[in-house]
Amino acid sequence: MSSNWKITARGPRQAVEQALAAQGAVDNWDPDFVVGARELPERPEEWLLEAWLPRRPTHGDMLRVQKLFTGSAPRVTTERLGDIDWVSASRQHARPIVAGPFRVRTPDFKRLDQPDLIEFEIPAAQAFGTGQHATTSGCLEMLAAMKARRVRPHKIADIGTGTGLLAFAALALWPHARATATDNDPVCADSVLDNATRNGIALGNGRGELAFGVAEGVEGEQHEARAPYDLIIANILARPLIELAPDFAAMTSARGHLLLSGLLVSQEAAVRSSYRRAGFRLVARLAKGEWSILWLRRRYQV
Repeated sequence: MSSNWKITARGPRQAVEQALAAQGAVDNWDPDFVVGARELPERPEEWLLEAWLPRRPTHGDMLRVQKLFTGSAPRVTTERLGDIDWVSASRQHARPIVAGPFRVRTPDFKRLDQPDLIEFEIPAAQAFGTGQHATTSGCLEMLAAMKARRVRPHKIADIGTGTGLLAFAALALWPHARATATDNDPVCADSVLDNATRNGIALGNGRGELAFGVAEGVEGEQHEARAPYDLIIANILARPLIELAPDFAAMTSARGHLLLSGLLVSQEAAVRSSYRRAGFRLVARLAKGEWSILWLRRRYQV
């Protein structure tokens, strides 16, 4: 086997997500040129776009990676990895995950058709929302815990939805709810709509249907028309979670629920403090490695 190499580009999370989506939209992309993305645990707002090749990268290969980014292209580095089949390794990394009653897989894997599993198919190119990340799988587990404790939301919002996976999961648990999913990245629109079709999610404004829109935070016509919500899901980052605490309080129903993730354990105290001031109490927490998943409930107010 020939030597394998990796090209790496670093950038803000949104820029890397957009670059990954751009690569997924290229019809004639070389299948031996495997691309993925991951966050830096110590700096969660920074992500790495990584591309593996079974040969030494050329200048053209590096330009191909840079051109996936809009605006100013980031600097790229190359690294020799040795004799590893990185195509197979990357597929193993994207193997199906099971979280609570959910199984999330890529199209490379077959559906199991087990009655006790709720399956979703999310393409591997959308690595930022396939369920592989601890925050996403942790949210899936916490949604199942909410269902087990008889939470019954009628209106659900998924803020920063990415691939739509968490909104899909919520609708699977509460099929008579009205769900709204928004993201501030227009690139996500095609992903959400494609994934809804793949997974049989009905789009619309009625019960059991998902309405999607591009919106910054809690802005947008969808939220104005549908709030207050009984359950808000936000798997984003600690800083915007803190900034959005007053807005989430304003758009949550009395005794409504929040599911927050995307924050490090070291950031949990600051996030919980901001939501305590906004009128929420902690119901449950889940730690997945360095990441925290929080279930909060709005305190009763006369």
